[in-house]
Amino acid sequence: MTSPLTALLPATERALLHRVATAQSEGRTPSLVAGVAREGGTVWSGARPSAEEARATDTQYRIGSITKTFTAVLVMRLRDEGLLDLGDPLEKHLPGTGVGEVTIAQLLGHSAGLSAESPAPWWERTPGTLRPELTDVLGEQTRMHPVGRRHHYSNPGYTLLGSLVSAVRGDTWENVLRNEILEPLALNRTSVEPQSPSAEGWAVHPWADVLIPEPSQDLGLMAPAGQLWSTVGDLCRFALFLAEGDERVLRAESVREMRTPSVPAEAGEWEATYGLGVQIVRSDGRTLVGHGGSLPGFLAGLWVSVEDGVAAAVLTNATSGPFPSLVAADLVRIVAEAEPRIPEPWRPLPEIDQELLALTGPWYWGTHSFGLRLRDDRGLELRPLGGGGRGSGFVAGADGVWIGQDGYFAGETLRVVHREDGSVQHLDLGSFVFTRQPYELDAGVPGGVDGEGWRGLQP
Repeated sequence: MTSPLTALLPATERALLHRVATAQSEGRTPSLVAGVAREGGTVWSGARPSAEEARATDTQYRIGSITKTFTAVLVMRLRDEGLLDLGDPLEKHLPGTGVGEVTIAQLLGHSAGLSAESPAPWWERTPGTLRPELTDVLGEQTRMHPVGRRHHYSNPGYTLLGSLVSAVRGDTWENVLRNEILEPLALNRTSVEPQSPSAEGWAVHPWADVLIPEPSQDLGLMAPAGQLWSTVGDLCRFALFLAEGDERVLRAESVREMRTPSVPAEAGEWEATYGLGVQIVRSDGRTLVGHGGSLPGFLAGLWVSVEDGVAAAVLTNATSGPFPSLVAADLVRIVAEAEPRIPEPWRPLPEIDQELLALTGPWYWGTHSFGLRLRDDRGLELRPLGGGGRGSGFVAGADGVWIGQDGYFAGETLRVVHREDGSVQHLDLGSFVFTRQPYELDAGVPGGVDGEGWRGLQP
């Protein structure tokens, strides 16, 4: 029986079906399947035409560049195991590519300056056997932009990352993917080659309601950039993993790192950026993380709103027409707005550290007021009290310091500075001094404080 907290209301289900039906009809695609997940599992699926609905969550479609997110997870696993560092040059682990000075992080975030595509013929419609070596994938003109200066999407860049995974693990990318992601997460309907039931890819004539089949190629070395087939059921589970992590695959802290912007947005694209193997967009006031994908005959979209706890996947079998990423974003919005997440009940802490409790309350940076509160995870939260301004959450680090997790002070160190008698004098946050009173006389304010203290101004 479905839990009342996870089951969707009939009105919400109808709104979801209406959006899917509209997308399939207006997008002129032979079929469109979609799924929505929350509270740990898929709670709705739908398909058009309706004959597909009975097996909507289990039919494989090609997912194109959503494959890149899987490849990125494999790279992050290598980092977490200490086998590489994201700042390492590629040459350290995969010598002889000719672009070895670019870093692993730059490849993950598409800031390595590499070309968007491999040399002709177009890799998506030709067999991978035409590109048996990395030199065939990279070609002669590999550098389009200075390294690290801008975001420039690169399919060959993810070919390099797939080869990196294979080189470090001593196994094929496919085997590593299956052993380290697909099997632990029970993504049993995600595979390198199609497994029945699977959809056939079509091109729809732009001016007539007729079709032509698209070729389905084994992409060879380019597979880590776009090879995979999957289902909306599997993708919904994968999206929830991107929100929560899973200790069997990648811890929550590393998944959060993937969701953090790694490169500046392009001019005119301030609502979109890229993390480490994931796209990040702002849509209808919420942040969505995931990826879009396309290969001849197929389009795909996958988003999760971590704050709302809602994910959506949309798959179609047409080369052009509908926009699955836009549809998936709408499905997330429909559920999040119609059925907002029910917050966890407030509960008092089971125990308290009196020294931490004594730090809570108002603090002042100059005359700017901030509030420091103790979180239920024993972290600290320092936020402006007067509206906008700089603030961050902090987690405990070594030697009694606190490390910023977000906002302006991300990565910065917060220290509690004591007087000789042991009382707290001030907080030092990246050289900023926070005092209990504005410009407190004996609190170590840089530059000192006028000894006469506060005063009025005579006319």
